[in-house]
Amino acid sequence: MDALTCIKKLGYVGVLDFATVDADGAPQVRNISAIHYENTDIYFLTARGKYFAEQLRRDGRVQILGYTRYKETIRVSGRAVEVPEDEQRKWRDVLYAEQPYLENVYPGETKNIDTMFVLRDYTIEYFCLSTRPITREYFAVGSATVKPKGYVITERCIGCGTCQGVCPQQVIAEGTPYVIDANHCLQCGNCAEHCPVEAIERC
Repeated sequence: MDALTCIKKLGYVGVLDFATVDADGAPQVRNISAIHYENTDIYFLTARGKYFAEQLRRDGRVQILGYTRYKETIRVSGRAVEVPEDEQRKWRDVLYAEQPYLENVYPGETKNIDTMFVLRDYTIEYFCLSTRPITREYFAVGSATVKPKGYVITERCIGCGTCQGVCPQQVIAEGTPYVIDANHCLQCGNCAEHCPVEAIERC
């Protein structure tokens, strides 16, 4: 798996969940299908007067989620920026050509209320439940960096093996200390809850 393959999979899904935060700090989620993929750049459209556009302009942070028929979750996290004025029409026309249904939503000159945003620097989390053990991978696109997630076993480990016995995916290996395979970890925390010496910490 790689970043570009994840983006292609999102294109196959079509309608994605876009999450932002409003002025009161409350989560806001909506389904978006007006999306164009240009290599790893993700362009999407909304109307300037919508709360979605307001939230993006104020903060920029957005999380995009898609779920495939193969039990794959693909999560994109980054900061969207409004496309420069002199490029707005170009990318809007590309999107309208790819998705003719938009003409029914904003016919004729009413489409001038639309505005395009683009996401260029972001991280991707790929999570597949159809493999055994499960598969989890992270990718950075543009100038974004991946922050560690999940659990690690610290030097306080006494080698008792309790964590191995309670891991649903059996992805903890013996060692000094024991080691969790992060690429197959559910991040459920069962190992941490059962460790008798509290040697397992969240990243």
